[in-house]
Amino acid sequence: MAMSFFTQFESPMFMGIPLMGLALILPWTLFPTPSTRWLDNRVVTLQGWFMNRFTQQLLLPLNKGGHKWAAILTSLMVFLITLNMLGLLPYTFTPTTQLSLNLGLAVPFWLATVLMGLRNQPTHALGHLLPEGTPTPLIPILIIIETISLFIRPLALGVRLTANLTAGHLLIQLIATAVFVLVPLMPTVALLTGVVLGLLTLLEVAVAMIQAYVFVLLLSLYLQENV
Repeated sequence: MAMSFFTQFESPMFMGIPLMGLALILPWTLFPTPSTRWLDNRVVTLQGWFMNRFTQQLLLPLNKGGHKWAAILTSLMVFLITLNMLGLLPYTFTPTTQLSLNLGLAVPFWLATVLMGLRNQPTHALGHLLPEGTPTPLIPILIIIETISLFIRPLALGVRLTANLTAGHLLIQLIATAVFVLVPLMPTVALLTGVVLGLLTLLEVAVAMIQAYVFVLLLSLYLQENV
């Protein structure tokens, strides 16, 4: 039973073929596409309003050089929210619980911001490795520490998203299992546990959206340092 809790995080297979790619492509088909009509329906209007508000909030601290990233960061945000939300449905697979996928998203974006900073303003980018006014004996140690912290950033992005979603899914499954076990034994306790499960599910919906926002927000902060 203990090991079965983690089977929900295994990559789905069908006749020996991994379905990870299918799980990543199918969510794009759920997004409503704008039509050629003068007036769109409510879903497309709501989607456009959300993207406009998010883009304004995201690009507020960035200068004009970082505005080129608006489309890709907004698309990443919507993509992560969709994957996280669909993973809360029964009998579904959440690709963002895989550390390999999250690192595959975090490392290229982080590396792009670092390379952009080294190309556009190399002195300023390298200056982050050594704060101004550092005593001479501490210079080698601080350079090593700042370099390690720089390379830990993509790992922290991937681990944060993976750990939060994995913990939430495990907690939901544990409480749901407790509800099924307690129904024939203690119905009142099972009812209270079911209420807790419903509240936890609502919390996980919020976590799914917040973690996607935090992922993109941190990428925008890394971008801000290098543009």
